Amino acid sequence: MEQNTLMKQRELTDRLNRYRDEYYNQNNPSVSDEVYDRLFDELENLEKETGVQMSNSPTITVGYPAVSKLEKTRHPIPLLSLEKEKDIMELRRFMGEQQTMLMLKLDGLTIKLTYEDGELVEAATRGDGDVGEIVTHNTRAISGIPAYIQYEGRLVVTGEAFIRPSDFERLKTSLVDSNGETYKNGRNLAAGSVRLQDAAVCLERCVTFMPFSVLEGYDDLHRKSDRLRELRTLGFNPCKYLVTKRVLPPAEIEDGIKQLQQYARDADIPIDGIVVTYNDIDYSKSCGRTGHHYKDGLAFKFEDELFQTKLQSIEWTPGRTGEIAPVAVFKPVEIEGCAVSRASLHNLSFIEELELMPGNRILVSKRNMIIPHVEENMNRGGFRLDEVFPHHCPCCGEPTRIHETRGRDENGAERIIKTLFCDNPACETRKLKQFVHFVSKKAMNIEGLSEATLEKLIGRGWIHSYLDLYHLDQHRDEIVCMDGFGEKSWQRLWSAIQQSRNTTFERYVIAMDIPMIGNTASGVLCREFHASLDEFRDAVYAGYDFRQLPDFGDTLHSNIHDWFCKEENFCIWEELQMMMNIQKPETVETQTAGRDNPYTGKTIVVTGKVEPYTRDEMNSLIVSLGATAGSSVTRKTDYLVCGEKAGSKLSKARKLGIPVLTPEEFFRTANVA
Repeated sequence: MEQNTLMKQRELTDRLNRYRDEYYNQNNPSVSDEVYDRLFDELENLEKETGVQMSNSPTITVGYPAVSKLEKTRHPIPLLSLEKEKDIMELRRFMGEQQTMLMLKLDGLTIKLTYEDGELVEAATRGDGDVGEIVTHNTRAISGIPAYIQYEGRLVVTGEAFIRPSDFERLKTSLVDSNGETYKNGRNLAAGSVRLQDAAVCLERCVTFMPFSVLEGYDDLHRKSDRLRELRTLGFNPCKYLVTKRVLPPAEIEDGIKQLQQYARDADIPIDGIVVTYNDIDYSKSCGRTGHHYKDGLAFKFEDELFQTKLQSIEWTPGRTGEIAPVAVFKPVEIEGCAVSRASLHNLSFIEELELMPGNRILVSKRNMIIPHVEENMNRGGFRLDEVFPHHCPCCGEPTRIHETRGRDENGAERIIKTLFCDNPACETRKLKQFVHFVSKKAMNIEGLSEATLEKLIGRGWIHSYLDLYHLDQHRDEIVCMDGFGEKSWQRLWSAIQQSRNTTFERYVIAMDIPMIGNTASGVLCREFHASLDEFRDAVYAGYDFRQLPDFGDTLHSNIHDWFCKEENFCIWEELQMMMNIQKPETVETQTAGRDNPYTGKTIVVTGKVEPYTRDEMNSLIVSLGATAGSSVTRKTDYLVCGEKAGSKLSKARKLGIPVLTPEEFFRTANVA
């Protein structure tokens, strides 16, 4: 069957529908009845010739049906999602040696079409993946869906119903959603239009369908691209795709993505990414699935999607250091299937730069598809910083203070960062957060002491310092009688407290809450001072320069000295040690012994998820190779090991020209099984 004949048929169908709209709805026909009738006859002849009839063809759509409600249907083959990714290196790792397809990720609503012996018998939305809604009545109002095709047996096609950007710009000012608000994007309008009960109304929305997969049918074809190609012979206009012929380096993958992006712009097709999927169907099936997505593909996202909402208020909560953290509370928006209504505002400088005030219209996203973030303020003007932040601590009522420090922006330029502080050491919220940190898993690891329990113990006056935790047996009888407690609960808690006495250098230092001392920094100090708390303390008072240690800068150097200068900190440091058994680390024979190791003496930073290791296990592995496990990417970093869902460390490493390794490359060169 000639492809240009089917293309001409589709174009003629859309052209006649446009003329019908001008005649019946706009009362402004652009062609005469004679011209319309001649084109109508031409379309009828083409439909007879090809055996294909589009569902919105003027030859069969005398009227547009309506239904009283949308019935449900179950998908025998679940219509699951794809895992999302933003890193080209991760795409390269995923593609491996397999032939893959790079395809437009259409921005609309997924639709499944079912044909039996050439006749369209059902059209359904994706729904939750297992159950969708039947929208067959609206197929007459959607361009690109054949009602009859030349195919024997069962054929199931999935694709996307979308509204072209040019059409959305024309429609968005005149249409409102069920809440009476204008549609914020074409995807929402397309989803709402497909699910309308009245096909006549759906017709006005200019919805187009484009298939991207054959779910059932063409069993003799074993590549996805071959099945999609065959859909053209049935009257479909499949989604644009590219097929790899060999293993591609990252630069060529980027070129392919840019080529598809340009095609979408030229063709007026809305996309929000690129789909990368294995072309071999049998191999795809062998990849399996999770409850959320199939493992044979990835959705490469160009950028974090922005969602418009309203900032309702800013909440301020003191932390354990005294810094009062601002949190945006906004009208909930759905991002990646989750309702999001809160996001950190970081500090006063961030609020000041965006001129944020309650009532503003804001744009929010999920950065790296994980962390909610306020990206922009749509109502700038009239901002006054002193009207936004509390002048007294929301917890203790003491006056707040603006603290200024020097920092750097994403481009490395110096800037002043303003933060809000409560200087009251007795502030209850601040004190509570300090105890929460002290008992946490990475610090003293006291199980059973939740924030709620600590709040009760502090409120009853039983704990004022960390030392009091180890004397809670003095209040045993009262604790046993507390709500949610009993004899067994007390025994578990007291046992956990006793077990915490057997701790390590790293845990003890982390528990002391010296600013910026975490797992990595405490590990460096442990190795430098031979796991001796006394040796570390003596070095501080001898004026030791911590900047000579890997990843230790001016700020961390000052933090350590400033912390030990406070008498109350020194007292806790000394007295608590008398209750502890500081365990010495086992001597580790490095894996470099007896053979060459490219990582000895190097600083290695890890970002993203590296299965099957946790971050602590990866850092321990790096140390065992004779290298230093860094916590942040700097000019001193020698390598970045980049796992799944990498964050900002990857982009920073690229800017600095630091070598980036996949986990497989790292394990192979380190001879790690």
